[in-house]
Amino acid sequence: MSANNPASIHASAVLTGARAVLIRGPAGSGKSRLVLALIEAARAGLLPFGRLVADDRVLVEAAHGRLLLRPAPALAGLIETRGIGIIRLPYEPVALAGCVIDLASREGTRLPEQADRSTEIAGITLPRLAMGPGLDPLPAALALLRGGPHLEIEAGIT
Repeated sequence: MSANNPASIHASAVLTGARAVLIRGPAGSGKSRLVLALIEAARAGLLPFGRLVADDRVLVEAAHGRLLLRPAPALAGLIETRGIGIIRLPYEPVALAGCVIDLASREGTRLPEQADRSTEIAGITLPRLAMGPGLDPLPAALALLRGGPHLEIEAGIT
């Protein structure tokens, strides 16, 4: 993977401050819905910032120990909204990944194992939130994002 040939993955991404959230999941799992919800959360003051990076296809590239996210050129600024169709939004042309949210994940449990709390993409390890099928990811995503990199998750506390 090089600057001229980043990998394309089926995902969406939203910048929510200094870093972006990479949202993965099967078709229909709510990736675009979560992007829009995080943008709206920023507008409501629940997050410092919220702007689309990419929807449906994200170009990922490791650079200097960080994961860069870019929209696929043909889809830049476009997001699919169920019931409305494709709409155009302001977007960031590149963002640093801060975490990954996996929707409809079979690892999405009430008390995840430590191994399920991170993932590796292009050799870069990132914090990971795995959401089980049918769960609303917004409350957990907000907790993760507002807790920032210093959020400590206690094992066994409910």
